[in-house]
Amino acid sequence: MSTAHHSTSTKPLTGWRVLVPRGGPWGDGVAATLRSLGAVPVVAPLIDFASTRDPEALEAALAALEAGEYDWLTVTSATTVDVLFAHGTRIPSSTRVAAVGETTAAALQAVGYRVDLVPDRDNSAAGMADQLIALEPGPKRFLALRSEIAKPLLSKRLTAAGHDVHSVVAYRTVGVPVTERIARDVANGRINAILVTSGSVAEQVRLQFPNIPHATVIAAIGPRTAKDARRSGLDVDVVAAQQTVDSLIEAVSSFPLPHASDEFQA
Repeated sequence: MSTAHHSTSTKPLTGWRVLVPRGGPWGDGVAATLRSLGAVPVVAPLIDFASTRDPEALEAALAALEAGEYDWLTVTSATTVDVLFAHGTRIPSSTRVAAVGETTAAALQAVGYRVDLVPDRDNSAAGMADQLIALEPGPKRFLALRSEIAKPLLSKRLTAAGHDVHSVVAYRTVGVPVTERIARDVANGRINAILVTSGSVAEQVRLQFPNIPHATVIAAIGPRTAKDARRSGLDVDVVAAQQTVDSLIEAVSSFPLPHASDEFQA
């Protein structure tokens, strides 16, 4: 007799294999949460950062940041945190840190950085600009670290509001190929759910897993990521109610466990 049905009531994700698309401290944290709920996390980083084409400008900006020359640092992706961490950057207590959303805030906290502001409602560059402009009526000095592909919307909005913004490209996003085994496990449905945490991750999921079984749950961390994912051609099954990892995992656990196509179904 199978006892699987009895154990699922205590741990909502018992039997699930869930693909975690980012590594590092953030990925470790998500994997731990999944394990505590009974799931088997499969950490497969799909994106990584490559050096900016202008490393001198980045080094100079990080040195100015450490010297306390900025009132605010704006961080619009978890990958920016990887760059800060890789450079061993210390953020002085006089500089406040704004994170675009919970994934970015969690990545900052995972490596020991403070987070002073996360937009209340709109987790986007526009939402962050609105809140910072409302918070800072007088002109302030901002360091905006961004990816090469990001539109400089935040910098434009802050500059238009009278702030002094230094916008610097911190990295280029590159895809990381998964192992053949993970690609095979996705194709045959052994991975039951895929977490999609950004537009860049969505693009890699679409590129690297061309044939995702219909039963595999594709979960997006927020409406913006879901929109980017659908634009990439992914069928998003569920969008987290809040833009948090806990909410994302909870959204997945509302589904029944899909069966792999090649599993013997009793």
